[in-house]
Amino acid sequence: MHKKLIVILGPTASGKTDLSIELAKKYKGEIISADSRQVYKGLDIGSGKITKKEMQGIPHHLLDVANPKRRFTVAQFQKLAFKKIQQIQKKGNIPFLVGGTGFYIQSVVDGVEIPEVKPDWKFRKKLEKKSTRELFLMLEKLDLKRAKTIDAKNRRRLVRAIEIVTATKRPITPLHKSNQFNVLQIGVKKSPKELKKAIHKRLQKRIQGIIKEVKKLNRSELSFKRLEELGLEYRFVAQYVQDNIPYQQMLDSIQKESEQFAKRQMTWFKRDKKIHWIQNYKETEKLLKNFLKKIPPGGRIVQ
Repeated sequence: MHKKLIVILGPTASGKTDLSIELAKKYKGEIISADSRQVYKGLDIGSGKITKKEMQGIPHHLLDVANPKRRFTVAQFQKLAFKKIQQIQKKGNIPFLVGGTGFYIQSVVDGVEIPEVKPDWKFRKKLEKKSTRELFLMLEKLDLKRAKTIDAKNRRRLVRAIEIVTATKRPITPLHKSNQFNVLQIGVKKSPKELKKAIHKRLQKRIQGIIKEVKKLNRSELSFKRLEELGLEYRFVAQYVQDNIPYQQMLDSIQKESEQFAKRQMTWFKRDKKIHWIQNYKETEKLLKNFLKKIPPGGRIVQ
């Protein structure tokens, strides 16, 4: 059975989606989203979820697979992603794993063994008494690699990371098993200046829609606390909707946090020396032709 997997990764607003659509159209591919917020139903505009029109007929998977009221784990993602990859390969198509959530991607590419750790509510209650900064410093001592890539202001993720490493007595990141796939990882590279401009442009275009989306989600019984846990746009728009911060502060905070988030994403990705960083479509074409040389463009696998 065909075992090849193509990964398109990069920081937020780098252009991963457009590139993946073009490649999937040319090489008979199907796209599996690797985004920790796009898995949730109803988180559309704020998460930058692709629309049906933008898909251009390319099948997309692992969008809208979780209820935002409940936490979706990397272990759940990994299980679903492996299943989808195998289904796509059995059809003779090429699976494209596309996104910016580094841990999601690593869980598939490296076969990271995700420890099955049940919630420890007593321990969580103790952790909740600590400030967000204290939680981050605690995680730094327990698992420095995870601390370097986690959202340092996301209390939910900090608590869960501490809970896992405390229960297992070992860091999360070094746990690997043998890889199942022949993988090509393509990273979309943009300069900090280009990313800043792209983030700003995208924010201006989407902000009114995000505000409406947050209000709608809250009316559908998604608490403001939970919305803030979802991070980035949802955190600050939820604060604005509650009249906790003014409009301009909301915009400035989203811009700043998105830029910092992009830096953390790049910190994660730069650890993997197997990623081929590209700056244009021509470079990508060359990589894919070498990787898929036994598969004619738009055709099925040559056995």
